[in-house]
Amino acid sequence: MNTAPRAVVFAYHDVGVRCLQVLLDGGVDVALVVTHADDPRENVWFASVAALAADHGVRCVMPDDPHGAELLAAARALQPDFLFSFYYRRMLGPQWLELPRRGAFNMHGSLLPRYRGRAPVNWAIIHGERETGATLHRMNEKPDNGPIVDQFAVPILGDDTAREVFSKVTVAAEIVLARSLPGLLDGSIVERPQVLSAGRYFGGRTPADGRIPADASARQIHDLVRALAPPYPGAFLDIGGQRIVIERTLPAAASPRGAPAGQRLWADGAGIWLSAADGHRLRVLAARRDGDAAPLTPRDVEALAPQTPGPSTNH
Repeated sequence: MNTAPRAVVFAYHDVGVRCLQVLLDGGVDVALVVTHADDPRENVWFASVAALAADHGVRCVMPDDPHGAELLAAARALQPDFLFSFYYRRMLGPQWLELPRRGAFNMHGSLLPRYRGRAPVNWAIIHGERETGATLHRMNEKPDNGPIVDQFAVPILGDDTAREVFSKVTVAAEIVLARSLPGLLDGSIVERPQVLSAGRYFGGRTPADGRIPADASARQIHDLVRALAPPYPGAFLDIGGQRIVIERTLPAAASPRGAPAGQRLWADGAGIWLSAADGHRLRVLAARRDGDAAPLTPRDVEALAPQTPGPSTNH
């Protein structure tokens, strides 16, 4: 008879894969995995939870709505001890949270209570944070609101992209779950309530949110660019009816005398530059016209129509 603690797992993305591996390695009876079908319109650059479940012979389903009566009845029949959510993209209602005998737990990609909500890695970079991490917490009906089990911090270097930081957060999530799992299983964990006033909630982002504000400083532009660098949709400028996606930058010294005033994309013999409203500039390491795979060249920049700054957007 299998006496291992039983879990239902909601998971997606790299964090979902690594945390599911921790549970399987830790002897948890993962009786059901719920994940998402990959969206063909999305750039799927991350590992597959469904593939990992198949490798281990674990039942895996991909419902459009996880609150369907049939799925809930099947999960209830399993009598799980735990429910885990690892980067699953849907909020789970009380019918799921009340189902496991010993509680429901979520892995969030920030140091809660900071950056509650959606896209925590991207938002942290946009705001110039030098640290983030992963937090395991008990779930309740409010997102990222329940008491904290454990968390682990990782650095954000000044030129790190979101993908690079997300890789660190994935490792942090694995560390947090691996060192918390024994206490979860034997009931010895000590949870601590979140001080919600020490953080705030952030909503999801859309590609349109990548517009570079005309009044942004060079540092703010650099942070936005690296937060939205590939595989994310990218930060952009609209110049002469063309959308220019800025994919990689490096801070440089103040713009030289004679450089265009205000926010301007320009080129010289040394390459492509982006001047900011604060008088500083960025070296543009990679850019392209939206929809083109070919990189933008200095000659392409020189051929662009005269530039006027686009509308400002607050981030």
